Amino acid sequence: MKKIPITDKISELDIAIKAAKKAEKVILEIYHGDFKTSQKKDNSPVTDADIKSNKVIKEILAQTGHSILSEEDKDDQSRLSMNTVWIVDPLDGTSDFINKTGEFTVMIALIKNKKPILGVIGWPTEKTLFVAQNGKGAYKYANNKWEKLSVTKVREFSKCRVVGSRHHLSDKEKLFIKRLNIKEFASIGSSLKVGKISSGEAEAYITTTNKMKEWDSAASHCIISEAGGKMTDMLGNNITYNNKEVSHKNGILVTNGLIHSKIIKEFKKLE
Repeated sequence: MKKIPITDKISELDIAIKAAKKAEKVILEIYHGDFKTSQKKDNSPVTDADIKSNKVIKEILAQTGHSILSEEDKDDQSRLSMNTVWIVDPLDGTSDFINKTGEFTVMIALIKNKKPILGVIGWPTEKTLFVAQNGKGAYKYANNKWEKLSVTKVREFSKCRVVGSRHHLSDKEKLFIKRLNIKEFASIGSSLKVGKISSGEAEAYITTTNKMKEWDSAASHCIISEAGGKMTDMLGNNITYNNKEVSHKNGILVTNGLIHSKIIKEFKKLE
């Protein structure tokens, strides 16, 4: 793999990339074989791949000495006394993994003073990485080369391409998207929705659910910000990390930045 074109890399960047790539390998081995699926207490699915990916990632990230908040571990909240923590979703899009859509990812973020300063998203089936470091830009690695990411300059709703959840799109969201006069909508799994906006292949991702957690957005948050876009909750509030309560209560809005405040304004009319 070619070296990422980021100068002044923080040491954690290479460690996070290494962890994501090793996790991808483990996930793909399980994906192409037989695997067990079970239900968590909240009725969400979990597979062998979630568990094994988590183990591999934690072993690699442990060398940094930072606390780790992971979807697949019990949170003892000792992280709350730390300024710098890892936030990990070892397999984002478990339903897509089970349904064999190929649209699942590995998400690793480093948080400092409640903000993401590094984000790595691995897309195992496409051998693709999305990587960003605070102040250094966002990059995508595919077909053996790095490409700098930037969002589009689209400002009109009628020309916007919106992406949303394949499994969790609510009637409220469908109505709101229709109300915005948005013609083009695609359902996509996992954090790939934010990958699309960061790559200039879509303009917005709208979700009003209160079920999203910090590990669902942390890595994406760094990537979209560095690609020139924006992520807030649906009311326009900044999203912070390493909080006691890890749920995003007011949904998430991700855009190219230019249409962000207009969408929030329209959404507030519904509330």
